[in-house]
Amino acid sequence: MARASRKLRVDDVPADADSDNRYEIVRAAARAFMVNGYAGTSIDMVADELGCTKGRIYYQYQGKADLFFDVQREAMRMNIAVIEPYVNAQGSAYERLRSMIEKQILLNMAEQPFQRVLVQGVEMHLEGSTTPAQREVLNMLIQRRDEYEQHFVTVVSQGVKSGEFRAVDPRLFVKVMLGSIIWLTVWYRPRPDETQPKRERLASEMTDYMLQGLKPEVAAEVRTR
Repeated sequence: MARASRKLRVDDVPADADSDNRYEIVRAAARAFMVNGYAGTSIDMVADELGCTKGRIYYQYQGKADLFFDVQREAMRMNIAVIEPYVNAQGSAYERLRSMIEKQILLNMAEQPFQRVLVQGVEMHLEGSTTPAQREVLNMLIQRRDEYEQHFVTVVSQGVKSGEFRAVDPRLFVKVMLGSIIWLTVWYRPRPDETQPKRERLASEMTDYMLQGLKPEVAAEVRTR
């Protein structure tokens, strides 16, 4: 008999070291959803991706929607976990923001399927192509996304106040910055010969581009034109 699906909760962590079976399913589902989208993915496809029977998946999940939301929850958990340590850490706003951006870029490279599915969830929400119950969970996920975004806004605001950054609108800057990072999930494809140092160089270069616009001297150059 299939196990009853647990109630969807946005703060649930769907997988950890003590639940390898569930974690394998979530990772396989992320790959399937990334390639086929939500509508185009079936439980059979996830089973094929994992190399198991669909009964193994139905033992953990009642349906595709539960699985889709678990992938998104895990992606959001990853994102917050990778940047949160730097928000109130020692160091300048510039140093902390640089670490947050680089860590997020590297995470997007390493966990591209999860990050792409997170974008798919937002697209579903914007299109309204969800049931009321699904929209409730998506709304909670978007609240978590807003909390995640606020971490960046906080650090940028601190940098503006201290004079490290020019007088930008922190929230607008962060939206533009995160748009660039999210777009990475669309154009980035890992190469067979790609090493971690190569990924780190790419993350560093992308971060340089993003932070360039925050330098106080950039504002001075614009005013003199």
